[in-house]
Parts: sequence; C-alpha cells; structure tokens
Amino acid sequence: MAQAKISAKASEGAQQQQQQSGGQLRGRFYRSTSMADRSSRLLENLDQLELRVEAFRDAASAMEQEKEILLEMIHNIQNSQDMRHISEGEREELNLTANRLMGRTLTVEVSVETIRNAQQQESLLHATKMIDEIVNKLLDDLEDAKIRLMSLYGACTSDVPAGPIDQKFQSVVIGCAIEDQKKIKRRLETLLRNLENSEKSITLLEHQKSSVRQSCNSKQD
Repeated sequence: MAQAKISAKASEGAQQQQQQSGGQLRGRFYRSTSMADRSSRLLENLDQLELRVEAFRDAASAMEQEKEILLEMIHNIQNSQDMRHISEGEREELNLTANRLMGRTLTVEVSVETIRNAQQQESLLHATKMIDEIVNKLLDDLEDAKIRLMSLYGACTSDVPAGPIDQKFQSVVIGCAIEDQKKIKRRLETLLRNLENSEKSITLLEHQKSSVRQSCNSKQD
C-alpha cells in the first residue's frame, strides 16, 4: 500500500513538472511569435517611411530645379533683344517688375544635401573646376568655349553625342554621386542655352549693324 502511494505521488509530480515545462515552452513560443509580429510591423512601417522620404527629397529637388529655371527665365527677359527695342520708360518699368520677381524667387530657400564619400567629394570638386575653367574663358573665345562645353555635356548624357566627348571629364563624373551627376548635367545644359541665346543676340546685332551700314551707303549713293 505504501509503495503504491509513493508511485502515485511520483507520477503526479512528473505530470505537474511536464505541465509546467509545457507551459513555459508555450509561453516562450507565444512571446517569440508576438516579437516577430512586432518586428514585421515595424519593418513594414519603416519601408513605407523610406518611400515617403525619397518622395520628399524628389519633391525638394524639383523645387530646386524650378527655382533655377525661374531665375534663368527672368534673367533672359531682362537681357533679351526685345528689352532693347522699347522706350526707356517701359524698359525701366519692366526691369523693376523683373527685379521684384527675382527678389521674391530668391526668398525661397530649398536645399537638398547629397551624401558623399571622400572619393565622390573629390570627383565633384574636380568636375566643378573643369567647368569653371571653361566658363572663366568664355569672353576670350566664345566659339571654343561652346565646343568644349558640348564635349563635357556629351560625357554626361546617354544619348549619342553630336560631337566628340571629353573622356577625362567622363571618368571624373562617373566618380561623382548620382545626384551630383544630374546637377552637373543641368549646369552644362544651362550654360549651353545661355551661350545659344548670346550667339543669337550677337547675330541679330551684327545683322542690325549691317542693315544700318547698307542704309547709310544707299543714302550716300
């Protein structure tokens, strides 16, 4: 009888121990599942935020470009041939309006910082220096400067270039951050547009001078 009680007690203790152990395992399992769910939700939230951050940066970059375009357009109007062929009073009034618009545009500050490593920073400085060297010699030889700028632009575009490309500049630009590559290309596009406008203005001015000379010669005859 005593032996039977001892065996029953031992069996009951073993069952309780198994239940406790099972409960602990189940508790750990449930906690682990809960942690995985939380981690998954947090990761999903961060993925969504990353998309919004990139969209935010893209929107800011678009605003940067819009500011550059607006300033360029105002500048082109102020220096257009049409402005030279109106009365002094009208020109003064239009310049006041243009200056007001330029001032309001400049009050908008938009800046998107580009994350660069040391090599990308060095490449950006090198590319900027190469462009600046040509810009500083624009007045010395306009045609040569245009040809050189076009060769730099050809190194930045995936389209088939109209002329030769600057291989050295291309290797430098490739070392820049992607955002910097886009900005370099936009700067070259702006410079080439301004040169094109300058050439048109010079051509028109030369044509006007030629017409005046012909008119004077006709009067003398």
